[in-house]
Amino acid sequence: MALIVQKFGGSSVRDADRIRNVARIITDTYAAGNEVVVVLSAQGDTTDDLIDKAHELNADPSKREMDMLLATGEQISVALCAMAIEKMGFPVVSLNAWQVGISTDSNYSNARIKDISEDRLRAELDRKNIVIVTGFQGVNRFYDITTLGRGGSDTSAVALAARLKADLCQIYTDVDGVYTADPRVVKEAHKLDEITFDEMLELASGGAQVLHNRSVEMAKRFGIQLEVLSSLDPKPGTIVKEVVKKVESTAISGVAKDDNVACISLIHLTDKPGVAYRIFSLLAQKKINVDIILQSIGRDSTKDIAFTVSKDVAEQAMQILEEHREELDFVGMDCDEKVAKLSIVGSGMINNPGIASSMFEALYSVGVNIRMISTSEIKVSVLVDLSDAEIAMNAVHDKFFRAKR
Repeated sequence: MALIVQKFGGSSVRDADRIRNVARIITDTYAAGNEVVVVLSAQGDTTDDLIDKAHELNADPSKREMDMLLATGEQISVALCAMAIEKMGFPVVSLNAWQVGISTDSNYSNARIKDISEDRLRAELDRKNIVIVTGFQGVNRFYDITTLGRGGSDTSAVALAARLKADLCQIYTDVDGVYTADPRVVKEAHKLDEITFDEMLELASGGAQVLHNRSVEMAKRFGIQLEVLSSLDPKPGTIVKEVVKKVESTAISGVAKDDNVACISLIHLTDKPGVAYRIFSLLAQKKINVDIILQSIGRDSTKDIAFTVSKDVAEQAMQILEEHREELDFVGMDCDEKVAKLSIVGSGMINNPGIASSMFEALYSVGVNIRMISTSEIKVSVLVDLSDAEIAMNAVHDKFFRAKR
């Protein structure tokens, strides 16, 4: 008997027929002799609908009240799914995050899980119940509901798998695994049988939406084997694990595109020690993550610094820097949201010289200009114009995967 955690996204439970399908997957797993803990997202567009309702009343509601509102979506999903499983004659219980004991910090709308109590979960499993838990949420020390941010249900599932020492964590989506690129953009993309945690983390950070990067980080830290598979197409998915079998000539595993990017430029900064530290420490204090950074060569005692952040925090970052304009001593500031980040990822890159130049050649061949570059041992990222992003992604994918088709 194995303990399996299964997570189903919003598209998998969007209506009654989809919920019945999910119920069949869950009960088949249970009937095979396994203990089953399930994490569900809100149905379909429920979260977006709730956000719209909030904005009808208040254009700038507090994050605390938004968490209180948005957490209701997952509660609907788990109750409906439990009802479907009851109808099938299987023992089941649905639980909120506070009933499970998922405690978080108080960073509303983007909280971090601090601990999970095993007591209620173990008691329900000992009663032979299927346990269905609301994803995306927890409770802070004030007993306020918090949400975990984008991709939070993935994080909930992996955290539960880690706490319970599950044998497997399955992430069910509307695609049948992890692809070499987004198949909606690149028609020639193909599914990977397996991928390393490090590669998946870089792809997720680069814009691949199949798994959230925080969930991959947690799975790597606790050694939780993940499987990404479709809730609609019953066939093997992609295994995400520490070590995979690699063909020697395979340099990269995938190409990712991120449109949720803004490039902020500080122009004519005084060229003095510590100015970069001050800029990025101010942003870090507000938990604003910075990605690609480019600093120009100092001239006439000034320099320019450009960096990327996600679009949803760009305005906040600009406000913080504007408040410290005199201290930082810059002449101008600009924010460009018409950009995208394109990344290639692969653990084989470190032993294959010329990977970056091949990427740049592919972009040159379709006339795409590179605005910024960032590299690591297993990733090369470039910033390009948003209007060029799809043609760039197809050209780069074709460059590396054409010979494999």
